[in-house]
Amino acid sequence: MTTTKKTTGARTVSNGNEPPSSIHAPAPATATQASLYQQLRAHLAVLKLHDAAEALPAVLDAAREEGLSLTAALQRLLAIEVEATEVRRLTGRLRFASLPTPARLADIDYDAAPSLDRALITELATGAYLESATNILLIGPPGVGKTMIAVGLARAAAEAGYRTYFTTAADLAARCHRAAIEGRWATTMRFFAGPGLLVIDELGYLALPAEAAAALFQVVSQRYLKTSIVITSNRGVGSWGEILGDNTVAAALLDRLLHRSVVLTLDGDSYRLRQHHTRNENLRATTTGTRQPLR
Repeated sequence: MTTTKKTTGARTVSNGNEPPSSIHAPAPATATQASLYQQLRAHLAVLKLHDAAEALPAVLDAAREEGLSLTAALQRLLAIEVEATEVRRLTGRLRFASLPTPARLADIDYDAAPSLDRALITELATGAYLESATNILLIGPPGVGKTMIAVGLARAAAEAGYRTYFTTAADLAARCHRAAIEGRWATTMRFFAGPGLLVIDELGYLALPAEAAAALFQVVSQRYLKTSIVITSNRGVGSWGEILGDNTVAAALLDRLLHRSVVLTLDGDSYRLRQHHTRNENLRATTTGTRQPLR
């Protein structure tokens, strides 16, 4: 009984300086063990292994109850820290990626896009193209899923550990334009050269300023044979000279993009229009007296 009271007293005193989670710490058998326990928590805190420190009481309890060896207990403790670290890093990569939607490659409706090569999408989902700095061009009319696939590829790359960034062609051009005016051109080029995967969406949808061709060419040139680019466009590559307003720059840009590339040409009806018609049909079915389709 005397030993139990001393142990309880030691824990009560230490709780004044410990976080609330330490309330659940296993009761040390001696004052020496209590001191070692506090030192261990302090060491974990100094090393910034905060999740391991929080999990320490539960792991020590499990080690006693399950008869774990020292090596097994240490592995379990550090596995908790590693998992938490990976979650934080992925959260940071996704925040940096600036993805516009939560789309994933698993969300693709292949029945609505019969021309889409499921085997190719499955292969791209592995991220093997990133290792060889292969580019992906998604070409097709509006609404066929180009952006969805691009976002899905970007998310898969981030989850695989690659730094990823999503932008539109118009935003990239505007950012480069401001950088040139403010004397930050080199910094901006380094920024776009950095991510393991750069997604440039909606090339050809909006008119680009005269200097956009040079900016896009510089970005592509810096990444050439080093890192991958995904570009979506509603115009075939033969029209990119018209999009960029410079056939020579467009030819040089395509020469670099297509050197190592996968080109997916998508067609079919717009999924947005399909959803619109589906909603209208559902509304007709549930609305009394509606004889004509809603438009």
